[in-house]
Amino acid sequence: MTEPIRIRQVVAADLPEIQSIYAHYVRRSTATFELTPPDVEALRERMRDVLSFSGAYLVAEQEGDVLGYAYGGRYRGREAYLHTVENSVYLRPEATGRGVGKMLLLDLVDRCRESGFAEMVAVIGGGDENRASIRLHESLGFRHAGKLERVGFKFGRWLDTCLMQISLQELGGRSRPGSVLALHR
Repeated sequence: MTEPIRIRQVVAADLPEIQSIYAHYVRRSTATFELTPPDVEALRERMRDVLSFSGAYLVAEQEGDVLGYAYGGRYRGREAYLHTVENSVYLRPEATGRGVGKMLLLDLVDRCRESGFAEMVAVIGGGDENRASIRLHESLGFRHAGKLERVGFKFGRWLDTCLMQISLQELGGRSRPGSVLALHR
């Protein structure tokens, strides 16, 4: 029998699997605008930054394998943005369509809300062509906040980003145990 999927806090030993997952998207997708996959050491530094900012860096694990990860990073560098967090969610290709992304994002939203962040923003690379990410965010109550056109260039073409947002403090105490999903049923 297959173990259930478990969401837990990241540990440094997860970084090689995280690097493998992310490298896939860098090389084959418009979900990220990076052109060269960062190595494990670069991801270790990013992990430290995320943990010191939000403390929210999660992995989905099943039978010892990392299926995906999500984190709440700094939205922008200016001080007035300190109450806003930007989410990132990436899954192994074979883990898509199984609800893993929703599990990760749901837990991330809850943790960031409980930490006192006011807003969460998603900057979805590839814009409207990244329908899976847009649908995931919509399913948890994120609203469309805008579109930036032709702001990235990858794979020989110009790319848009879709901006989505959710007000975390409006969720109040309703986030756990029913979580954000209870608001949108």
